[in-house]
Amino acid sequence: MTDHTVVGDRVVLDVGFRAARTRLRVLAKGGMLLHASEAAYGEGITTLVELAGPGAGLTRLAEVCLEDLTETDDCAHIALQWEAIAADGKLFTALLADLMLVPAGDRVTALSLTGAYWPPPGPAGAGVGQVIARCCATAVIGSFLDSVACELGHPAGTAGYSPVRDHGVQP
Repeated sequence: MTDHTVVGDRVVLDVGFRAARTRLRVLAKGGMLLHASEAAYGEGITTLVELAGPGAGLTRLAEVCLEDLTETDDCAHIALQWEAIAADGKLFTALLADLMLVPAGDRVTALSLTGAYWPPPGPAGAGVGQVIARCCATAVIGSFLDSVACELGHPAGTAGYSPVRDHGVQP
């Protein structure tokens, strides 16, 4: 078994690419991606505790590093890195990923995240098999993407928006 889990997911937004790209720029500068990262990591650790026991909860997110948004006419991209503190106090990389927006039609945009996720090392992650690590990674990525998608779809936080998951083949 490898020490990381490859992650990827995509959400289709009912918003045009130009508007979504502008909103992503604002969210990145405004700290929303940091808050979404913290909430998603917490959700992943909650899942890990449910599946692997209370010792797995002895970790917390320490730092979220976001690269500057890079933009072209048909793509917007932000590289993410999450650093967490393990039960033994050591820093470890929890996520290395790319967050990307691409047009998926005239008024539709695809938001995707691909990368690698690491569960806590040492005693907190002891006994974490591939299935448990995958469940945790899925919870983390799903939570993060849903938060970002909701903000991109309704930047003022309008209720009633729900992103549509697209697990199909990428165009």
